[in-house]
Amino acid sequence: MKLWSDSFIDSTAIPEEFAFAAIAPVRHVALSKNLNPHLAWNDVPESVKSFALICHDKTAPSQSDDVNQEGKEIPDDLPRVDFFHWLLIDIPTDMREIVAGSMSREITPRGKPGPKIPGCVSGMRHGINDYTSWFSSDPDMRGEYYGYDGPCPPWNDSLVHHYAFTLYALDIAQLNVAGKITGMEVRQAIKGHVLSEARIIGHYTLNPRLITQ
Repeated sequence: MKLWSDSFIDSTAIPEEFAFAAIAPVRHVALSKNLNPHLAWNDVPESVKSFALICHDKTAPSQSDDVNQEGKEIPDDLPRVDFFHWLLIDIPTDMREIVAGSMSREITPRGKPGPKIPGCVSGMRHGINDYTSWFSSDPDMRGEYYGYDGPCPPWNDSLVHHYAFTLYALDIAQLNVAGKITGMEVRQAIKGHVLSEARIIGHYTLNPRLITQ
């Protein structure tokens, strides 16, 4: 199976219009357009019954003590964890493309609705991304963040972040998950049902020092 994007080339930088935030000169970051990127795929198994898509940051800091703190930089040897940015499941077998900006076109305070996708009649569902927990203590932003919300790595991180978009071809038509579907629940549900998978990775940073390296 092959997966690609017209929005960025595999193993290169993700353009800022597909991110949650962009570099700003005064306050370090500013909110960006938060468009979902274009994705397309082919060479799928004949026996596929649905697809599932997971986008996650492979390099999120495991501790938040120094995140976005003036005069500090998150060390590159800090252990890293997954941060889920997009969970899309029960993708129909005849689908081969997700148009850029078709599922996210702006930042929605308190999150986009889900798991049903507004205006979608195919039965696809969104899970919640990890901005749900990240904003849980912010009275202006906390809520359930369904669907795609793009990169917003700490502006003082010493590492460029890596965002993996992985498409799974499955031998079941619908995943056995319900309610507030999380990334770990999707990973568990697809175990034993993956016929094929394909992945592309994009890079992103909000640390100006890393842009020039």
